[in-house]
Amino acid sequence: MVKASLRTKSVGTKVSDAEYAALEARARAENLTLSEWVRARLLEPDTNSAEAAGDLAGEVLLSEVLALRALFLNLRPLPGHDLPGEGEVRAEIARADATKMQRARERLAAQKKASEAAR
Repeated sequence: MVKASLRTKSVGTKVSDAEYAALEARARAENLTLSEWVRARLLEPDTNSAEAAGDLAGEVLLSEVLALRALFLNLRPLPGHDLPGEGEVRAEIARADATKMQRARERLAAQKKASEAAR
């Protein structure tokens, strides 16, 4: 059996009572101890790098374009039909927003796969 590496170093900071309570609540919401939650947050991939920020910006931009396209296609008035009402428009916006990031990631992954296959 492989022995897990021991954690022998620590990182610490001082927080107020209110900050500590907020951190505990966030950890509890993810069913983790405060220590586990803080460790997970500290070891998350760096999303502040320029490359990660550019990737995220591209995903967000593509997701918005895909959502707008879906709204345009789903809400365009058909001959002999009235314009959609506010409730229908809001429902379509919610539906487009709910799937836009996943659709953008799928499109980007497919494009990356096609680009790699072409090499």
